[in-house]
Amino acid sequence: MVSGLPDLDLGAWLGHYLWPLSRMGGFLMSMPVLGSRVVPIRIRMALSIMLTVVAMPFIQDVPRCDPLGLLCWLVVVEQILIGLAMGFCLQVLFQVFEISGQLVATQSGLGFSSMVDPSTGVSVASISQMYSMLVTLLFLALNGHLVLIEFAVRSFKVLPIQVGLELPVRWSVLFQGGSWMFASALLVSLPALVALLVVNLALAVITRAAPQLNIFSIGFPITLLVGLLIVWLSLDQVPDQWHDLSMQAYDRLQHVLGVP
Repeated sequence: MVSGLPDLDLGAWLGHYLWPLSRMGGFLMSMPVLGSRVVPIRIRMALSIMLTVVAMPFIQDVPRCDPLGLLCWLVVVEQILIGLAMGFCLQVLFQVFEISGQLVATQSGLGFSSMVDPSTGVSVASISQMYSMLVTLLFLALNGHLVLIEFAVRSFKVLPIQVGLELPVRWSVLFQGGSWMFASALLVSLPALVALLVVNLALAVITRAAPQLNIFSIGFPITLLVGLLIVWLSLDQVPDQWHDLSMQAYDRLQHVLGVP
């Protein structure tokens, strides 16, 4: 100890800052928009530190951390998994619209037009990318990122940091988000799929009635035009669908964390 300076309890300091920072870091790695590849890692790290400072009033009775003990770093991993689970619940919501766009593009022939998704780095259909950009704008315009940040900060009051090896996350509810994602994507794209099915049946009847017509030369342009028309007509329904699905996603997030 240096004369004139107070004792520095390294274990208490690590427990009070390292564990909340681990949860916030895992959350920002997996949350929509801010957790994408287009946001630099330095910015995400700075946001994690800022959110940790903001969450300090909600963090109470943090146990002391032994930096040389294995249990301390197991709690770090536990907090990272809790943050990843929170962000993953909302990341599934964005994938609903990307999958629905992929279904419409595949059935209408618009899947030939593809582009690289900057947030994931993979090639997706242009319709999926358009839906992704639309719901991202809705997410930011409705302050969805602020709602998520507030939920992450208040999670320290709902799920306080404890020294233990039992994760409070309901993994069964988290894994069921995959089936919810595909079912919701099918419901979102169902009107377009039914309309395209009717068009294909009409083309089949026309081909049966007039076999001399080349179905490949006339069917493909008609399917493309009908697909573009359906996408244009269904854009008005996207905000309402986004609102309903986002409410379901937030409820699922609360069930995952065990919030009544």
